[in-house]
Amino acid sequence: MKQHALAAQQFGTTAAAYLTSAVHAQGQDLQRLGAMVRKTPTCRALDVGCGAGHASFALAAAGAQVTALDLSPDMLAIVAQEAQARGLQGLQTCQGQADELPFADARFDLVVTRFSAHHWPDVSAALREMRRVVRPDGALIVIDAVAPESPLCDTLLQTVELLRDASHVRDYRVSEWVALLEQAGFAAPDTDVWTLTMDFASWVARMRTPELRVQAIRDVLAKAPQEARYAMNIQADGSFDLPVAWMQTHAGSKRAN
Repeated sequence: MKQHALAAQQFGTTAAAYLTSAVHAQGQDLQRLGAMVRKTPTCRALDVGCGAGHASFALAAAGAQVTALDLSPDMLAIVAQEAQARGLQGLQTCQGQADELPFADARFDLVVTRFSAHHWPDVSAALREMRRVVRPDGALIVIDAVAPESPLCDTLLQTVELLRDASHVRDYRVSEWVALLEQAGFAAPDTDVWTLTMDFASWVARMRTPELRVQAIRDVLAKAPQEARYAMNIQADGSFDLPVAWMQTHAGSKRAN
């Protein structure tokens, strides 16, 4: 099964869990998105890989005209239903993939992606597409889990992420994001990093991780080197701290080829 189809399948079966997930439904980053939009009353925003729609809801509630795009029709159905329940008239959904955005050039004032890019098979192509559809004076905000710069912790994180979710591709390091964004024609991003504690039981339950893989994750974490256990704050029950970054940028002075 190809990566796009695998991701759509994985998240189609877990859509409702992501709507109610505290990790995804809460956060100062959502408040920050709303505050940005309130400064731009006529903002046209695109949420790429919208998932259960939390970034879209924050943008629309602040007054933006939002297009929520995702691969999974089940996710989009959840988003549309919840938007109606919240009275968010300025939100519409669209099925599509990040590396082939079905929009005209310079269509949006703001492009956002939140907790999605680590599933994309070709982040470089997706960023080029985002560069194409954002206005020259517009902004791009990437919010995603990021890997530690330490190769030891990076490898450990990718291992447990893939065991938990077969559609996982990579949590990129911040340094990798900077390079990818610049290659796509964006300026070096302003970056803030914080940590979220991943409660092990809810983390695997949300993705419906098979028990065999759950046991493998527990074994990998339990036998991790002391340096990694300390850096990731791995707990006895398998819970750990996951770095998350807000990366805000704009089109660079020269468009990427």
